[in-house]
Parts: sequence; C-alpha cells; structure tokens
Amino acid sequence: MANENTVTVAPHRYDKIGVLHCGVTEEGFVTVGGDVSNIAEGETVKFDRNKISVTRKGEEYTFAKFD
Repeated sequence: MANENTVTVAPHRYDKIGVLHCGVTEEGFVTVGGDVSNIAEGETVKFDRNKISVTRKGEEYTFAKFD
C-alpha cells in the first residue's frame, strides 16, 4: 500500500516521495534524488543523505522515507 512516504516501482519506472525523484533505471539499479546504487534481490539499501531506503523483492522496488 502506497502513501506519501512510500512508493513501489518496477524497472524502467519512476515516482516521487515529496520532491525526491525515485526510480529503477534498469533491473538491479536504483536512483534517489540523483544518487545511485546497485541492489540485489532481497537486499535493502539506504540513501542516508535523502533519508530513503529501497527494498527489492523480485521486480518490485519499494522506496520508503525513514527518520
């Protein structure tokens, strides 16, 4: 379930949390506000500067704001 602090996208898709662009440029490669990271199946990565974590489950990538 998406809310203003969480979005779920598939590869080659983008969305926003607040003013931050969040997306999956290709399978296993995510971006948040211009910062990028590789992400493996079942992994969670944190973008500390933007306070966003990304969790990958198959082709679903969930971006969530954290404190």
